Amino acid sequence: MDANGEELAPAVRSILSAARDRTGGGERVSVDARSVPEAFAAAEADGRAPVIAEVKPTSPTTDGRRDDDPVDLARAMVDGGAAALSVLTESDHFGGSPASLERIRAAVDVPVLRKDFILTEAQLDVVESDAVLLIARFVDDLPALVAAARERGFQPLVEVHTRAELDRAVAADADLIGINNRDLARLEVDLDTFESLAPSVPDDVTLLAESGIASTADVQRMRSAGADALLIGSAIMDGDVTANVRRLTTA
Repeated sequence: MDANGEELAPAVRSILSAARDRTGGGERVSVDARSVPEAFAAAEADGRAPVIAEVKPTSPTTDGRRDDDPVDLARAMVDGGAAALSVLTESDHFGGSPASLERIRAAVDVPVLRKDFILTEAQLDVVESDAVLLIARFVDDLPALVAAARERGFQPLVEVHTRAELDRAVAADADLIGINNRDLARLEVDLDTFESLAPSVPDDVTLLAESGIASTADVQRMRSAGADALLIGSAIMDGDVTANVRRLTTA
């Protein structure tokens, strides 16, 4: 069960079990981060919907695996107009690695988000990235972890799915919040989640819509509901990533 007492999907239980066993690196990380909000503003100024495109070789919610060189995929996404990139660093369930993120960040000039199940401060000290994902549902002391991330130079993206989690994120002084349309207890996706929570997000927060965004209509729907940017994975990884990013950023 999670902190809310809800039974989790078997895949999520397995991911969390692996996450709890992971330690950090040997040294404290210090990052000179590229600004995520500035990258979104640059995309807007260029007439593009701000999209964080995700380099995700596989996941428990997708079929098959993409074995292209991660750097080639990342460059192709940037060529398509991605404002930033998200890189999976969890290996057991998503096929990612810190080494892939390090290579990608060296190869592109856009901000790079480290996407992983980060539960402790020590797990921040693994690899330099411009932003890190912190999932409110699974973090015990969210204000402390947000502060620890900022002390290292990271921009913390706090992910929420419920109003209670959103309230926790705001109380933790998160200024970059993602509303995940996927319920991590059941792995079900509903775009209504974003539409129901977005009006409660403070105006000074940079707000992302995550999961379930597969079409230009979905992009328009989330943008109309208040999304400053969108985090898109599977719909980009399935096929020609440059064409997919270009289609979604010009929706």
